[in-house]
Amino acid sequence: MRGAFVDQGGLFSYISPEARVPPNHPLRKIRALVRDVLGELNRSFARLYSSEGRPSIAPEQLLSALLLQVLYGIRSERQLMEQLDYNLLYRWFVGLSPDDPVWNPTSFTKNRERLQNGDVFTKFMTRLLKHPQVEPLLSDEHFSVDGTLIEAWASQKSFRPKDGSDGDDGTNFHGQTRKNDTHVSTSDPDSRLYRKAAGREARLCYMGHVTMENRHGLAVAGIVTHASGTAERRAAEIMLEAEGRKAGRRITAGADKAYDTADHVANLRAIDVTPHVTQNNGMGKTGRRRRSAIDARTTRHQGYGMSQTRRAMIECIFGWGKQHGTMRRTKHRGICRVAADFMLNLIAYNLIRVPKLVTA
Repeated sequence: MRGAFVDQGGLFSYISPEARVPPNHPLRKIRALVRDVLGELNRSFARLYSSEGRPSIAPEQLLSALLLQVLYGIRSERQLMEQLDYNLLYRWFVGLSPDDPVWNPTSFTKNRERLQNGDVFTKFMTRLLKHPQVEPLLSDEHFSVDGTLIEAWASQKSFRPKDGSDGDDGTNFHGQTRKNDTHVSTSDPDSRLYRKAAGREARLCYMGHVTMENRHGLAVAGIVTHASGTAERRAAEIMLEAEGRKAGRRITAGADKAYDTADHVANLRAIDVTPHVTQNNGMGKTGRRRRSAIDARTTRHQGYGMSQTRRAMIECIFGWGKQHGTMRRTKHRGICRVAADFMLNLIAYNLIRVPKLVTA
């Protein structure tokens, strides 16, 4: 018998979003982790808001929506609000009922700035790493560090002379010598013109840095800096010194050959970090062989080889963030906003990895 076609169906539904989400859906375990961490941040949220006035967007829902944006690679807050309006899975994850109205994109962005200024994303990362299910997965002795370029939300035409000597609109810059010392982007002054390698084009970008623990490849720290030739090494020293203080003992740090410089290796050893850095002893541009700062006193140990094997896992963090997250090209301007979005990508990566590791 042919079924009757009723356009739009029934007006009311008595099935909750909780019942519509499959029991084995990956977001279920992620949502449980997020709720546990948000419960521990209640006091931090309370300090960010006044006790009077009109109620704002609940910070728990705001942070859940931001994580959802990274998990599904939603490119803007406006599109996030659009999809949150009709997607029951998203509403369930954030904590909205089917009848709750979604927020105005502008109000959502302004409230996101409040969490960013309150350093909530870093606190969320810290609480997540101290979660009873997560902390046993982490190594407190062996780490890896690396950096990646984050393309800025600014065009080459915006990179203009600081003194205003450029008379045109910036479209004809071919043949000109442009440097960060003399030029600045009018769209995003915090971005820097940087060339990844010889023969590659220079782009306006930031540099994101990650510290990864070597046991299961989870991100434990991350910062964003201006792009420069020394930024990776200086950021690594800052992050590893903090990890060493938390561990209370000497730690090891794996890294690629870009970190093989005499001053960086000496700085790491001065802060009780054993540098398991890839030796950069190949032929230089002048035809002379480079001299590595890492000698047999380090490479003869078995742990050096293990660190070199494990450090490659840090590329998975960058690969996921650029392919699935929002790390490839930022939609934000200013180093503080970019750093907040970078931290959200690291949190999202850990949230995806942890449930798989717990059940393994």
